[in-house]
Amino acid sequence: MSAETIVFLSFVLILSIFLGFEVISKVPSTLHTPLMSGSNAISGITLVGSLISAGAKNPTLATALGVAAVIFATINVVGGYWVTHRMLVMFKKKPEDKTKSGGKA
Repeated sequence: MSAETIVFLSFVLILSIFLGFEVISKVPSTLHTPLMSGSNAISGITLVGSLISAGAKNPTLATALGVAAVIFATINVVGGYWVTHRMLVMFKKKPEDKTKSGGKA
């Protein structure tokens, strides 16, 4: 790769980090769960791509990086859905306890 390509790709990476931080920091807490579900879907696409990369007939380093990508994408998808599930459970109504509402026990 040429030096110009490396500088350009580094610039795109740094710009995307700053842009992502600014976008996420402006999201209100009420929209966090839908945003999390959307990002989980994107991570699922990443998982499919990493599976393709790990299973292709590539050199050993590329296969190892593909396997690492599969592991990290799987952790991201499972963890994301776990956090989303926990957040949704917080919004469920809890059953009323009759002893606290003045009823006889």
